[in-house]
Amino acid sequence: MAVGTVVVFGGSGFIGRYAVRRLAAGGWRVIIAVRRPGRAAFLQTAGDVGQIVAVATDITDPRQVSERIEGADAVVNLVGILHERGQRTFARLHAGSADDIARAAAAAGVRSMVHVSAIGASDRAPSSYARSKASGENAVRAAMPHAVILRPSIVFGPEDGFFNLFGRLAARSPVIPLFGGGATRFQPVYVDDVAAAIVAALGDDDARGRTFELGGPVVSTFRHLMEFIRRETRRRVLLLPLPFVAARLTGRLLQLLPQPPLTHDQALLLESDNVVAPDAATLKDLGIEATTPELVVPSYLALYRRGGGAPEQGSA
Repeated sequence: MAVGTVVVFGGSGFIGRYAVRRLAAGGWRVIIAVRRPGRAAFLQTAGDVGQIVAVATDITDPRQVSERIEGADAVVNLVGILHERGQRTFARLHAGSADDIARAAAAAGVRSMVHVSAIGASDRAPSSYARSKASGENAVRAAMPHAVILRPSIVFGPEDGFFNLFGRLAARSPVIPLFGGGATRFQPVYVDDVAAAIVAALGDDDARGRTFELGGPVVSTFRHLMEFIRRETRRRVLLLPLPFVAARLTGRLLQLLPQPPLTHDQALLLESDNVVAPDAATLKDLGIEATTPELVVPSYLALYRRGGGAPEQGSA
């Protein structure tokens, strides 16, 4: 399809900042629809003058959502939260906002839409997060049948909330818990590969109406990933196997913090593998070669090395 104007909801977030840069480089005019435009100001230098604009948008207000989409050629929905707080619930943001965005896109005659969900999204999942992601997918499919849904595994990159979290833990604690013995499998995917998938999906007619599961080239257990972090941070930290029930209890306590490193709902997610399904369409189907964590993650785990940079500088 011809490049035009794309509205990116949640464009100032971790994946969003990479997607915005990729979209601008591809010639799109990008409107970043976010609660706090100031937090997206740094992205406006990623394109030509006026090519990238951040606009204040309350994504819980269907009227504002419709106003942002009016006249756009494409929409990308990256809205997501990892834990609930007050009115910012999984149901409202993952499902309700997805429904509002898709309905507004359909009413405006938007040609292409990409909705970013997550591997493990299921109506039958024990996790509220995963169920809300499934509800969001269902809403998008109902309103915009030709939308592309992308389901990434855990996403890594310099600002990620996974390797940075455990890198800091390795630097500050003598122990890293291996809930469930560390047997849960993950397939970490590079954030810039996810951004490339977003751009590719917008321009690929064969992708319309399809769901893609995005994972890296390697499937690793949680234990293997923690061993990798321990090795790269050069920390003598003990990897302590604990039952999943310990994760649930820990999550219930930690979720009382303003920015909890683990919640009860996230603990439930740790009990299921987070890998690409054998029959799923993947990055390769979008023409993207997946990047291995070993090529990227050591560069920022170096912040947490003994004798290296201060752990506080790591960004999650």
